Amino acid sequence: MVLVRLLPGQPPTLQVLAEPASGAAMTVADCAAVSRQVSAALDVADPVAGGYLLEVSSPGVDRPLVKQADFERFRGREAKIETRDLVDGRRRFRGRLEGFEDGMVTMRLAGEGEQPGELVAIPFDLIATAKLALPSDLLQRRPLATTK
Repeated sequence: MVLVRLLPGQPPTLQVLAEPASGAAMTVADCAAVSRQVSAALDVADPVAGGYLLEVSSPGVDRPLVKQADFERFRGREAKIETRDLVDGRRRFRGRLEGFEDGMVTMRLAGEGEQPGELVAIPFDLIATAKLALPSDLLQRRPLATTK
């Protein structure tokens, strides 16, 4: 499991983000298998009062980073991090992950309003949310190829 959270709504949604331990891509069959296993466990434990929807999916391209090991695993990838308190005068960071060491996530900043290339250290315990981001160059508009 990557992340489990209960989202508000009528009825609430129990969201499960999962991926194979091998790191392979999550398939529809994998989601169905996880859904059956989680549903059976929830029927026994009954941790959610009342009715709810169970949603099982892969983490997707904007995968949340929740464990310390995630910051090492995705070293070199672009990420967005938001902190609970100010770190170096700010709460939002975007850049390339450089890793995790001694309780700190290191990131090389990139983007508007930031010092491109600046290396920052963000205390893991101050991170409110973190997720992978699509690289900036993929977000730029490119003309569609035309055929004649």
